[in-house]
Parts: sequence; C-alpha cells; structure tokens
Amino acid sequence: MKLRLTAALAAIAAGALATSAMAEPVVAKLAAPGPGAAKPVAGGAVFECLGDVCAARTPSADTASVRGCKELARQMGAVNSFGPASRQLSPEQLGACNESAKK
Repeated sequence: MKLRLTAALAAIAAGALATSAMAEPVVAKLAAPGPGAAKPVAGGAVFECLGDVCAARTPSADTASVRGCKELARQMGAVNSFGPASRQLSPEQLGACNESAKK
C-alpha cells in the first residue's frame, strides 16, 4: 500500500514538473514590418513572422536569451521587445540585441 501511494505521488509530481517545464511562447515585436510571412530560426526555435510580430510557439531553453534575440535581429531587423510575456528582455539587453540587426 505504501509503495502504491509513493508511486502515485511520484506520478503527480512528474506531471506537475512537466506542466511547469512547458515553455511560454517567445514573442518579438519588430521595429519595422517584414516583407511578408517568414519562418526564421533563432535561439534553437522556429519563429513565425507576419508583419511586425514574430512568435516561437515551441521555444528551446535558449530561445528567450539575448543570443536568440541577436539571431532573430540578424535575419529580421531591429526589435522593440523580445521574450515570453513573463520575462521580456530589458532595455539594455535589447540594445545589445539590436547591435546585430540587419541594416
């Protein structure tokens, strides 16, 4: 009985961890609209871009980083905001990111 209870608790804990590990989408607001629909890869994730918004629905652990932002900026141009809703890059981080923006 004790073994079953321990197994049940372990299963519940594993489910809770899996749910918390699900990443929020990473969204970038571009400084200028892109030329049309695009699917650049940045920070280990595919972004879907339309107009001045790009979103990675299934980001990797590195997607929301300054490096991920730089990779997107190289392909799509300067960004005004970048990151998941709960953890946007700071103005200083955006400045570093935009140094890589395509001209």
